[in-house]
Amino acid sequence: MQRRNFLKTLGAGAAGVAATPFVSTAQAQETITWDMVTSWPRNFPALGTGANEFAQRVEELSGGRMRIRVHGAGELVPAMEVFDAVAAGTAEMGHSAAYYWRGKVAASQFFTAVPFGMNTTETNAWLYHGGGQELWDEVYAKHNLKPFAVGNTGTQMAGWFKKEIHSLADMQGIRLRLPGLAGEAMNRIGVTTVNMPASEIFTSLQTGVLDAADWVGPYNDMALGLYQVADYYYTSVWNEPSAVLEGTINLDAWNALPDDLKAVVREAAKASNLAMISEFAYRNAQALETLVDEHGVQLRTFPEDVMQALYESSMEVVQAQVDSDPDSARVYESYLAFQKLVRPFSDIGEYSYLKGREIAGA
Repeated sequence: MQRRNFLKTLGAGAAGVAATPFVSTAQAQETITWDMVTSWPRNFPALGTGANEFAQRVEELSGGRMRIRVHGAGELVPAMEVFDAVAAGTAEMGHSAAYYWRGKVAASQFFTAVPFGMNTTETNAWLYHGGGQELWDEVYAKHNLKPFAVGNTGTQMAGWFKKEIHSLADMQGIRLRLPGLAGEAMNRIGVTTVNMPASEIFTSLQTGVLDAADWVGPYNDMALGLYQVADYYYTSVWNEPSAVLEGTINLDAWNALPDDLKAVVREAAKASNLAMISEFAYRNAQALETLVDEHGVQLRTFPEDVMQALYESSMEVVQAQVDSDPDSARVYESYLAFQKLVRPFSDIGEYSYLKGREIAGA
């Protein structure tokens, strides 16, 4: 009896010794707090709130061990300085769009949108399964950054125009807000393009600084009130068949994270990517109905000669990019090979279904 009582006491004591360090370690763990700077106004629909939701997922999945403070454009750094701020360690993380940095990293544009390129599903497949993420990591590592896809707007509209476009001649001399490879393609057909943050677009259209502007799609465009300063909404999707939003992390901050928190960030990024795609599908549908039915917005599509000219100029721009920059050449080689791989199935799958649904009147 004494021996059994002794062993029971010893066992309880051993269990207590084993449990105590675990509890005290968990209680003593330091909370990691990061700052995230963004290119969007604070709480801007989908883009800004998407950054907020990513931060919330990280905190929840980490059990509170990691927290991210989200800052809107201009609060810590200007909208177009997110890349430099995160690379320098001014903030640990940023949320923006890679094609804003084409002047710093030419190959970055392929990680947001390629004119006449892959759609959202195809782009995600390239990033997650086709080597796209690995190339993105290599390109950004040179700038002390670790990138992730943290959202996607899906297909983006061609933009808002103050005048109706009847032919390619009507495009000449138009001043248009449009970034990335698509902006360069527009320049080649006689349009003058500029890039500017969301906060400047409405006023620029209103005052005549711009004649037309691309932003995102019905949901975000309505939030900016663009229907109040331009009469024609062109829905011809060519410029951004998919538009990835990037989360950039200072590479030193990333390397300092323990492996389990790195996994938390990865999974939060994937979840946020899917969540934003789903939200845009829903919100855009609602907003388009409101724009047409309540605000009388006139939907238009570009004439055939404009679309043909844009395709040809887009191919020229991409080729010039590839010829002038080794990183762009490597990235686009991978991108194009993957597009050729997935397109046949996309054509006999989603595209065939959408055509069939239209024919059937379903």
